[in-house]
Amino acid sequence: MSANLASALITKLAVSNRLDSDDIRAIQALRIRQHRLGGREIIVSDGERPEHCCLIVEGFAFRSKTTLDGERQVLSIHIPGEVPDLQSLHLKVMDHDLMTVTPCVLGFITHEDLRDLTRQRPNLAAALWRETLIDGSIFREWIVNVGRREALPRMAHLLIELYKRLQAIGYARDGEFVLPITQVDLGDCLGLSVVHTNRVLQHLRRERLLTADRSEFQILDHDKIEALAGFDPTYLHLAPDN
Repeated sequence: MSANLASALITKLAVSNRLDSDDIRAIQALRIRQHRLGGREIIVSDGERPEHCCLIVEGFAFRSKTTLDGERQVLSIHIPGEVPDLQSLHLKVMDHDLMTVTPCVLGFITHEDLRDLTRQRPNLAAALWRETLIDGSIFREWIVNVGRREALPRMAHLLIELYKRLQAIGYARDGEFVLPITQVDLGDCLGLSVVHTNRVLQHLRRERLLTADRSEFQILDHDKIEALAGFDPTYLHLAPDN
């Protein structure tokens, strides 16, 4: 069971890191406890002190912060193979919420087991550190996106990013990808109202840059939508040498 759960982590790590056969066997040997959650369920809350890290095996999750007056900002969207609370290995108190967007299969790995793994396999320690740095790179791009881009390029940039990330792990191809989130969620990712989010999506459809039918998206003209977004994929570091 653990080996099956670990395959999602191996696939994701291999996108941006070079893993040898011993690294792969070490990940497959990890004790990973499977857990299933429905959509819109909390994985770990702001203020908690978790003793394990959570691997997204199937489904989507996001990190968010909520203001005192109840306004939510989605900080990041997470896809299969990612460990979005890896920082809890060293930062003991969670400073944001991590919750499922869709029904998810999760794999929980204790901090003790992850520390043992990184001590025994320095290359895996470096890979997990690199993943954390890539996470930070994506955070920086999201700050620029919300803070400085207009609504149309802001939406285009987010959708291209998610397509590229899903494509890298084999979950998207030919411009098509599944993103099962609501327009409320998209608005909270982008700092837009639901009405504005809907208008932006309709504009992208009218310009024949993409189609969007519930959770199914297709980018129709990659060159035009990337030009609109000013998209440069460097920050995603989708190869070991990038």
